Amino acid sequence: MVFLSGGYKVQIYDNIPGQASGAITEIRKQLDELQQAKMLRGNLTAAEQLSLLSSHDDLQQALEGAFFVQECVFEDVEAKQTVFSEVENLVTESVILSSSTSCLMPSNVFSRVQNQTRCIISHPVNPPYYVRLVELVPHPETLPAVMDVAYSLMTDVGQAPVRLRKEIDGFALNRVQYAIIAECWRLVQVG
Repeated sequence: MVFLSGGYKVQIYDNIPGQASGAITEIRKQLDELQQAKMLRGNLTAAEQLSLLSSHDDLQQALEGAFFVQECVFEDVEAKQTVFSEVENLVTESVILSSSTSCLMPSNVFSRVQNQTRCIISHPVNPPYYVRLVELVPHPETLPAVMDVAYSLMTDVGQAPVRLRKEIDGFALNRVQYAIIAECWRLVQVG
């Protein structure tokens, strides 16, 4: 929905047949509700945004014409590695491979990818449609131009990207949030 709001064509894929088309039904409902509440992001109507959206049960079809692939599977490093191994074999060298992981290190997520210079973590804050912060975390081999494209794309779709210079455990956002949560618990404990 975030990429649609920026006017980008979005092609959804899921390895469970019918799951991607079911997602479109839910997205249609959410976009209509947002439009009625006058909370729809971007300059396009809900119908115009939906016209940019398609679902696919075939990964190769879903990747046709892509310049940026955003993986959004559950937080399992092996699942993410498998996705990127499959995706890398179906796209050109110029396609950016991005994971939405909130905690897994880029060097682990992309360890099976042959060309790691195009790999990046784009860690959104949930829910990304309402909380615009997105943390960009490079793989140790990520080219600066890849970071620039990801930053520009996220800015273009209305997000507020923050660049990390290198990968670190917990990224920056989680580390700051954990510090705040820990202090809140300490304050409660002392009354």
